[in-house]
Amino acid sequence: MGEHIKKSSFSEEERKVFVQHLIDDIQALENMIKDGLIEDDIVRIGAEQEICLIKDDYRPSPNSLDILKDIDDSHFTTEFATYNVEVNLDPYTLEKGCFTDMEQQLRTLLGKVKKAATGRDTKVVLTGILPTISKGELGMDFMTPIPRYYRINEVLKAWRGDDFWVRIKGADELSLHHDSVLFEACNTSFQLHLQIAPDDFIKSYNWAQAISGPVLGICCNSPLLLGKELWRETRIALFQQSLDTRVWTKAVKEQVARVGFGEQWQKESVAEIFKKDISTHRILLTKPIKKSSLDLLKENKIPKLEALSLFNSTIYRWNRPCYGVGNGKPHLRIENRYIPSGPTVIDEMANFAFWVGLMAGRPKKYDDMSGLMDFKVAKLNFIRAAMSGRHTVFSWLDKTMTVKKIIKEELLPIAYDGLRKLDIDEGDIARLLGIIEARTKYGTGAEWQIKNFRALKKQMKLDSAIVQLTKAMYNNQETEVPVHLWKPIEGMAKTKESFHWVKQIMSTKLMKLYEDDYANLAIAIMQWNNIHHIPVENEKGQLVGLLTWSHIEKFKKLDTKEARVSDIMVKNVITVEPRTEIETAKSLMEDHQIGCLPVCVDTHTVGIISKVDL
Repeated sequence: MGEHIKKSSFSEEERKVFVQHLIDDIQALENMIKDGLIEDDIVRIGAEQEICLIKDDYRPSPNSLDILKDIDDSHFTTEFATYNVEVNLDPYTLEKGCFTDMEQQLRTLLGKVKKAATGRDTKVVLTGILPTISKGELGMDFMTPIPRYYRINEVLKAWRGDDFWVRIKGADELSLHHDSVLFEACNTSFQLHLQIAPDDFIKSYNWAQAISGPVLGICCNSPLLLGKELWRETRIALFQQSLDTRVWTKAVKEQVARVGFGEQWQKESVAEIFKKDISTHRILLTKPIKKSSLDLLKENKIPKLEALSLFNSTIYRWNRPCYGVGNGKPHLRIENRYIPSGPTVIDEMANFAFWVGLMAGRPKKYDDMSGLMDFKVAKLNFIRAAMSGRHTVFSWLDKTMTVKKIIKEELLPIAYDGLRKLDIDEGDIARLLGIIEARTKYGTGAEWQIKNFRALKKQMKLDSAIVQLTKAMYNNQETEVPVHLWKPIEGMAKTKESFHWVKQIMSTKLMKLYEDDYANLAIAIMQWNNIHHIPVENEKGQLVGLLTWSHIEKFKKLDTKEARVSDIMVKNVITVEPRTEIETAKSLMEDHQIGCLPVCVDTHTVGIISKVDL
């Protein structure tokens, strides 16, 4: 999926040829399924681990290319952003000690990247969304310089015809627009692969959809974004919106999201899923392909279905059907894309074992999900789980069930049964599913983050809180204790931190006035709230002035009932940016004999820094 398509010209001629290859690939897949060529006598598992690189100050470290060069191992590859790395694990036959073997390989590979990162003054952390990512790290200068990523950004922006909007409501609300797809880089996941026999694919795929809500609910680890407390698994909303090509219109139009859960239960074969995706989504990437898959089949060779695989890599179903070739044999698999990275390796392996056990242990009554559950119920369960995590209330076979109840009474017994059917080592079953059972009782990574984030915010500024939270997450990960046993963060208020930028110490919860407000109301608001400085905006939300207590005193004789804020505000306002150095801000305040500086991005106020903050 991380194919770099370095030789692609993205020309119209290449596109025309690619389209025919895509059509041929579908026909070739159907022929292989009909002729019994798809592997069905073995089951394998695989995984992709996405990680965040951080500096000693626990903020993103954009040096993935240097680290990958130092590692020089084909298991590692790039991601969208230069502060992310992907680790591709080997496939393992699903039997006996496979989870222990995979866990050992994952730890070995993480050890490699940690060693290389240490040589670059960098650390490695596993989390669904890195709390310390800021808007500053979402610019194009942080995109990995590879043609595939630039092409995706360029085409999606052109299709959208506008900037990308992100609007997510949780305990807090985030609403902003961005000029690139790099918001996608905030998301890091632990992607799970399970090989499925072709004659069982549709039953397995529908079952995977049905269990997605409850499985996600107990695995959440992404509650924070840009200092905002949003969904328990914010990745779900963020990923869809960061790659959304749908155009907003005044007409009510049916438009299928490129990132999504799906629209219906599947009925025919895996080829029908691919046909539906090709029918409803435009081709995003192309590449030169030497030979038709149909011609290869005629020569008794197994095709890689290169066009279909590339197209499929740009359709982001949370349960994605995949075709691949291993050891010269073609196979089908389901890729689970909704599980977040972290909180620890052992937590991730527990998530993997739980999902695989559920898939393998599917009771016969669930072979036809369409007769048991409306698809929209399954979809709503998934969205609710992303929003509320372990506290979600689900609809399951016409019963209302909490996460704790559905996992304990319905799903864990199925998972235990499924792993035993596969003859998985009994010690691994007890160890890994025991973690799921304990997490159901004591809490997820998302809950640990939120509880400690709220406590830290009572003691310190927002920026310090997210840094200390990330530091504690990193330290806990190094102990390899599963998240349900993590202790609350204590004593962080006494931790010394190095402050360099204005954004680290500025106040962000601001009261604002408008230039046409009456002066008497403005003065009353300042008195009621004991505020000495308050920004003034116009109807477009742009900073046009600053009202300060010392400045107001110069207008004592003014009739404040008649006067407007625009009559008494400071109009020539000195401002700084979030990335302005604190020492620079301090010098500006001293040189101009002023007590505060609005912090702006373009013409919009995002904070204020005062002498008290300094």
